[in-house]
Amino acid sequence: MAELDLLGSILSSMEPPPAMGDREARRAREQTAQLKKLQEQEKRQKVEFRKRMEEVVSKFIQDSSQTKKKFQPMNKVERSILHDVVEVAGLTSFSFGDDEESRYVMIFKKEFAPSDDELDTYRRGEEWDPQLAQEKRRLKELAQKQAEEQALRGPKVVNPHSSSRDKYSHLLGQGAAKDAAHILEANKAYGCVPAANKRDTRSIEEAMNEIRAKKRMRQLEGQAPPPAKTS
Repeated sequence: MAELDLLGSILSSMEPPPAMGDREARRAREQTAQLKKLQEQEKRQKVEFRKRMEEVVSKFIQDSSQTKKKFQPMNKVERSILHDVVEVAGLTSFSFGDDEESRYVMIFKKEFAPSDDELDTYRRGEEWDPQLAQEKRRLKELAQKQAEEQALRGPKVVNPHSSSRDKYSHLLGQGAAKDAAHILEANKAYGCVPAANKRDTRSIEEAMNEIRAKKRMRQLEGQAPPPAKTS
């Protein structure tokens, strides 16, 4: 009987096993604590990273030999922190890179802010060459000026053929053009001109009558007696 009382006292002093609900609650508390720990760790890392970026940006501002600075690729959170630091410092910043792994940040001093051509060069993944860019800009301006001058002059006037040879060369070939030119030159030498160029619109009969009349007048003038001498 005493043994039973001892066993009963031992069993009564023991805590009952936790219920299923208590186990889930304990696990949830552990996960919450772990998450909070990770958040605090991430927060400390952000603070440390921002502090480092502030030091780098401060040195960049104080260095008069630097007008821009390129950083190593960063993740999205780090780029966001750096952009904020740069804005607070009164500088200008841009992100470049096609994919997330290679995306990086460049910062510029306000008085040396990049032009659109320079930004386009970085976006293409190329290095900026001021001399090359200046030469390209000069050629572009020259081409634009020539185009404006051409527009002011109007459309190009095609000159007529300067000679008979030029007139027929593209139709008859070089040899035929020479022959045509010789024929026209001969016609000009002998007074022969195309009918289309004649200004005399008289009929052939009228022209022949006029020629005969002029011939008779010359004959009559030749047969007339000399004038009588006066004493």
